[in-house]
Amino acid sequence: MTVTAREKGLIACRECARVWPVGHTRCEVCGNAIRSRDTQCLQKVWAWWIAGIIAYIPANLYPMLKTRTLFHTSEDTIIAGALDLATHGAFGIAAIILIASVAIPLGKFFAIAYLALAVRRGATWPPGRQYILYEVVEYIGRWSMIDVFVVAILCSLVQLNVAASITPGIAALTFALSVIFTMLSAQSLDPRLIWDRIEAQETKDTA
Repeated sequence: MTVTAREKGLIACRECARVWPVGHTRCEVCGNAIRSRDTQCLQKVWAWWIAGIIAYIPANLYPMLKTRTLFHTSEDTIIAGALDLATHGAFGIAAIILIASVAIPLGKFFAIAYLALAVRRGATWPPGRQYILYEVVEYIGRWSMIDVFVVAILCSLVQLNVAASITPGIAALTFALSVIFTMLSAQSLDPRLIWDRIEAQETKDTA
């Protein structure tokens, strides 16, 4: 039978993982507020998740980068820019952009939604695998900003006045907002609720 820290009268800080007796309201190491469970976390998860979806749609419809030269002006979306790189033989860079800017964000949206539904209604995956999925989503969140970093670097390097210039499009802002919102959505989920499914199931089985 699984024994939880809560059953032993212990509670952990989510920031530094320091364990304290139940009754502590603030961690004495990092100063973070301590509570056993965030019962309102799913509302925050879904609120940030929806905001991320809303921001992600224009991030793929509007230009990420605006390039202007003496004789030509172009505006490229994320996918169009990656395909343009592929046509010029830069398959590796195109693949990285598509993975970091399309596959990973979409994967995060599906993973966060799955975890939120699993906490709410249960899931076929065991809690251990669900927690690994949660850690993966948390870890890869920072790498989704690669497009924004590239745009920022290009805009700072390629500014040749009349000859050529590169400026960020509106998609750069909405994409950055989408990444931030999905990171906040993942961080809002209390992973301890995943393990509470085990306790609830064991109680049901022994009843």
